[in-house]
Amino acid sequence: MTLRTIEKISKALGDINRLKILSAIQSGGERLECSTVISLLDISQPSVSHHIKKLVDAGLIEPQKEGRFYYYSLNKEVLDDYLEALKTL
Repeated sequence: MTLRTIEKISKALGDINRLKILSAIQSGGERLECSTVISLLDISQPSVSHHIKKLVDAGLIEPQKEGRFYYYSLNKEVLDDYLEALKTL
């Protein structure tokens, strides 16, 4: 994993709302619909979309579209690689 990738993931993890989204996905059966995230965090839909985009761009979550709904799941491989990369710094 490159230092740029580590930086991007670290920045994505540097916001409490993004950490809450990751936690919600993990506790929600590893897959969560966007509207569920909105109701859990009690923040506006545009804010949730912004945070989800940052997490997707960092590779931490993966979107799956079903019909007109998006579901998000953790990308455990990226999380594991990130933790290993941090250990080697």
